[in-house]
Amino acid sequence: MADATAAAPLAGVKVLDLSRFIAGPLCSQILADFGAEVVKIERPGGEDSRHHGPYHEDESIYMFLYHRNKYDAALDTRHPEALGILERLIEWADVVVENYRPGTIEKMGIGYERMKELNPDVILVSISGFGQTGPDSHRALFDAISQASSGLMSMTGEPGGKPTLSGTYIADYTTGYQGAIGALMAILHRERTGEGQLVDVASFDTMFSALGIRLISELMLGQSMPRSGSRDLLTAPVNVYEAADGPVYIQAGTASLFSKICAVMERPDLAEDPRFAGVDGRMAQQEYLEGEIGAWASSRTVAEIARVLEEAGVPYAKVADVAEVARSPQIAARGMIVEAEHPELGTIRMPGNPIKMEKTPPMVRKAPPRVGEDNDHVYRGILGLTAEETAGLRESGAIRP
Repeated sequence: MADATAAAPLAGVKVLDLSRFIAGPLCSQILADFGAEVVKIERPGGEDSRHHGPYHEDESIYMFLYHRNKYDAALDTRHPEALGILERLIEWADVVVENYRPGTIEKMGIGYERMKELNPDVILVSISGFGQTGPDSHRALFDAISQASSGLMSMTGEPGGKPTLSGTYIADYTTGYQGAIGALMAILHRERTGEGQLVDVASFDTMFSALGIRLISELMLGQSMPRSGSRDLLTAPVNVYEAADGPVYIQAGTASLFSKICAVMERPDLAEDPRFAGVDGRMAQQEYLEGEIGAWASSRTVAEIARVLEEAGVPYAKVADVAEVARSPQIAARGMIVEAEHPELGTIRMPGNPIKMEKTPPMVRKAPPRVGEDNDHVYRGILGLTAEETAGLRESGAIRP
């Protein structure tokens, strides 16, 4: 675990995390990794994601991904006494993160207008499916719905096949990072002007903005691009090939790289063939070229292919599974697996923060907490409630457990 006294660019920034599932908790975890004091509010019994397997010591390992460096306080937000507690926490916070459906926090009595009455320069990061405005703003959304509705799913998969989900929660992850960027921009603006603001981040917008060349082709040329599987959209030959002992991805789409792979394969005839001299020609003949590269790769191991392509300067990668990449020297060298010691659960291993900073690196100061683990720190330490007051709230069921 990193030294808690190390430089932290967000030290002193106070964050109230009212979010759940992935995008919101990831947003607040990024802020926590860089020193923000984050208080996560969970309902008694924990948010839904705590009840998704697989489990380690009766704790969902899902929680290990998005909740480190946070203080966890249990609060039944539907309890009559909860509103007063939430209002006091809003007064304390610099940033509030929530990802309820638009209109929900207003029904709870803590909408943005009320937050500004309590804390005029508060920053509210509202992460939602379709945003706070527009005809679809009321709709519920999960990651798969974002992939489907934004156009991402339509471009994923093999030509002629069914649209396919990404292998991870790419919409939620990307939206969480966008939320953190928005929070940082708002913090910087407030430092310069003293003004807080609403940061409105939608998963649908985030995925739409990531559609890349397919989107700009549609906007500027009125042209739609079909699904391309593992091929590159603009250059060839680029694809996955089956070596003798497993799949390998080879990128040989530029003129220079195509010439190099032809030399490696000892096929000067391909490099000299005028049909393949330009990108358009290679794109038109990509099935033929992939067949030639595939035949060459099939009689060699991945290690043999890697050695000759590395020497030639042709980009390649073994198609690694999660277990392989988790054990790779590169992951170790980049500090992309971090550990924390939990007093009850033992050593917890988690993916590290991908943002590497020379002077102010991200830190792991605290293991992901259990529900209500930090009730005393939040209710007595931060809010200054007396022992009698907290006992009364526990007895009433407001801050169970």
